[in-house]
Amino acid sequence: MTPGRGPDPAPAPPPATDPFLLTARLRLRDCAEADLDRLLALDNDPGVKRFIDGGMPAAPDTFRAEALPRLLGRGFWAAEERATGAFLGWFELRPLNDTGWEAVELGYRLHRAVWGRGYATEGARALVRKAFTELGTRQVTATTMTVNGASRRVMEKAGLRHIRTYVEEWPEVIEGSEHGDVEYALTREEWMCTPAS
Repeated sequence: MTPGRGPDPAPAPPPATDPFLLTARLRLRDCAEADLDRLLALDNDPGVKRFIDGGMPAAPDTFRAEALPRLLGRGFWAAEERATGAFLGWFELRPLNDTGWEAVELGYRLHRAVWGRGYATEGARALVRKAFTELGTRQVTATTMTVNGASRRVMEKAGLRHIRTYVEEWPEVIEGSEHGDVEYALTREEWMCTPAS
């Protein structure tokens, strides 16, 4: 992807799989080895990774060895635009332990060209709904840097509420890290009492 231009069309789509989740505009499916170039391009956009590692580029060999196995694992899905099939990024609804889906972490990483279109909120809300109605989840959590206002707004629009602000020592010091990180959470009981649920 060329920053600002938009997601590159996929020249050879990965093998068809049943979607994990469909929304009005999104199709979430298992990430596949064939997504390597698309996933690497997403991780090499400094704007996308600004609040992760300060936008440091990912070396292809390191990405293949370290990040790709995680993205191919349990709880990560490639996000495509249903109308065009364009690769938009990925969503995470990852169990926090090996015993089941009782507690999960919500996350997302989308191309900058599609920011501001409501895709992150649409996907996050649908994943929260699926967690509580189909997966037996009791709590959804999410974290980001305190200064990442856009991601915090998505969490809030998905129904999560601010639980705490905390400071940890990270390997890389990046702009804004002195303000710490925030944790958001939503329980199934809270979600059931929300009018929009």
